[in-house]
Amino acid sequence: MKHYESYLNVKTPFLLILFSFLFVAVQSFAFQPSDIKYVEYKGEVVNARNGKPISSAYLALNNSNISTITNSDGEFSLKVPEDLTEATVTISVLGFQSKTLPLTYFESANTRIELDETVEELTEVSLYKATNPRLLVREMLDKKDDNYLSDQSLMTSFYRETIKKGWSNVSLSEAVVKIFKSPYNSAKKDLVSIYKARKSTDYDKLDTVALKLRGGPFNTLYLDMMKYTEYVLRPEMLDSYEYRFDDPTKINDRFTYVVDFKEIDESDPWYYGKLFIDAETSTLVKADYHLNVDDRNAAAEMFVKKKPNGSKVYPTELSYQVDYAQEDGKWHYAYGKAQLEYVVNWKRKIFNSKYKINSEMVVTDWQAYAGDDWKKSVDLIKPNIVMVDDVSGFSDSEFWGSNNIIEPEKSIQNAIDKIKRKIDDQ
Repeated sequence: MKHYESYLNVKTPFLLILFSFLFVAVQSFAFQPSDIKYVEYKGEVVNARNGKPISSAYLALNNSNISTITNSDGEFSLKVPEDLTEATVTISVLGFQSKTLPLTYFESANTRIELDETVEELTEVSLYKATNPRLLVREMLDKKDDNYLSDQSLMTSFYRETIKKGWSNVSLSEAVVKIFKSPYNSAKKDLVSIYKARKSTDYDKLDTVALKLRGGPFNTLYLDMMKYTEYVLRPEMLDSYEYRFDDPTKINDRFTYVVDFKEIDESDPWYYGKLFIDAETSTLVKADYHLNVDDRNAAAEMFVKKKPNGSKVYPTELSYQVDYAQEDGKWHYAYGKAQLEYVVNWKRKIFNSKYKINSEMVVTDWQAYAGDDWKKSVDLIKPNIVMVDDVSGFSDSEFWGSNNIIEPEKSIQNAIDKIKRKIDDQ
């Protein structure tokens, strides 16, 4: 059995809070005006073969740090400063050939981008030299200082957090955040400030349980496995995992190893998943992984901070994703997503309640930042933040201004429309 206190610190970069009463968090948000003139382009990215939407496709404005990502419906919104309209955009995603298009191809709405599937027989490509997956992972960690940003930077990101009970959205939080990103070769933690945010929660649908996610944007930021190796890929824990090669693939038209990993000790919740490692540079460019929570009691102790009397609360699925982007030969955190599913069992109720919590964050812009004035001029949030209710923002169609955001998927858009109607009826 693992030493439990240290084990909890490693496995729980974020925690759930379940209250049997309404909890009011106090947090000030810094709202700043934006006078940047921009052009907005909207559309969808689909599979060229069958027309199905492609989610998590990354759109990057070349020769800039501006980027965004498609939602689960394959839809995107990309806001570009007016003086950059002669630029090009590269669209890339795992399993598809990347495509670069001029901005003149894009329309203000209904732009359709078709990507072709990667069909090359990659297993025969002579570029793949690694024969030992464990040694490849070790090399990946050893090269962290060479492959990832070595200077501090200031990132602008969009964060969304949704809570569903069954099929109904009961809570929706969105925020544009500023991240003071410390170098990957530094032990300093990243700092976060909320630039603009809005949230609405329908507490009437929560069965007297006000379910809240503690951590907010930090939940997705801590998925940066190469910055926060202590949570999953601690170098001293390499021997705690089993590794094997899966079929290689391509990401951004670059040959990529796929390494399956799984913790050997299954006495407590354990990690397993896939690491996507660039074949030329041994850089981690993507990871999809999970935490096995078959041991309900251990999982509940780890992830449930507080719960009502007469109930049992435990997670049933915990899944994570992190993607990295490259700029001038250096890689950095670009996208993080966590999907958490929970069950609440009541002693005197026949049916249980099921909740699904999704949180995701995409870096939409960044710049090198050598000073520390920014930290002195903003209100930094703490890693245990609970996002604050602020319904009013949903009534403003220009709320986000020039900031790039993740387009809301259909179910979220329906929830936003309902919020707007409630505001209009007041």
